[in-house]
Amino acid sequence: MRKIVIALTVLMALSSCVSKKQYAALEAKNKETQDLLNSCTVKLNSCLEEKAGLAATAESYKAHNQDLINSSKDLTVLTTKGAENLEKSLESLKEKDLKISRLQDALTKKDSVTLALVTSLKGAVGINDPDIEINVEKGVVFISIADKLLFKSGSYDVSDKAKGVLAKVAKVVNDKPDFECMVEGHTDDVPYKSNGVLLDNWDLSVKRSTSIVRVLTNDLGVNPAKLIAAGRSSYVPLVANDTPENKARNRRTRIVVMPKIDQFYDMIEKEMKKQAK
Repeated sequence: MRKIVIALTVLMALSSCVSKKQYAALEAKNKETQDLLNSCTVKLNSCLEEKAGLAATAESYKAHNQDLINSSKDLTVLTTKGAENLEKSLESLKEKDLKISRLQDALTKKDSVTLALVTSLKGAVGINDPDIEINVEKGVVFISIADKLLFKSGSYDVSDKAKGVLAKVAKVVNDKPDFECMVEGHTDDVPYKSNGVLLDNWDLSVKRSTSIVRVLTNDLGVNPAKLIAAGRSSYVPLVANDTPENKARNRRTRIVVMPKIDQFYDMIEKEMKKQAK
């Protein structure tokens, strides 16, 4: 049972693109859904253990009553109390089976959404390029694109080559009406020289994010309501900024694809509440 939820790791973004309050809400939602899945898994394991215990009890009652029947040939020896206990055990088993089935269905649907998303993206993008990575982390799908495929050094103008890659991503997103995307800009730790428009790496990372968002919306027809622009400056590096090669790895744009799977989490939450009563 796995969670393509898709959730967010964005810590900060400029108020012109994503406010601290918006980002905090997104991050809180990501943590909440992950905690819920973890709780659900623990509860599911507990249910399975309890089911096993009830099954053993039921089998014990069955064996005991069968011994009585075989020894006396008098069905009345099966006492009313024994019959009631057996009936209660069987009923408890049925209830546990129903709860377990509902929890498994919810988690399976969530995992199916994530798997379908990854398959669609890899099939549509179809790129075996070390500068483009598609990964899944905690049920969220990430597409990471090196900046050398997107921008010239210090620039936020999207290259023609990048538009070809983004067109494939846009197709997948457009085919999935319940998906949202967050576009994250990342820089290395080399201080950006202000040009009067951009002040620092924060500005550059966000400006690159909004440039990609504009390509997705203006040129590729992605619904703007499905997009979030964010910048993370140099504060979430993949590797230490100690060599030119490592700096190049850290200069990247990450597209976070998030299927709307609230309905599946709602199913899980309802079952958890029922079992808590």
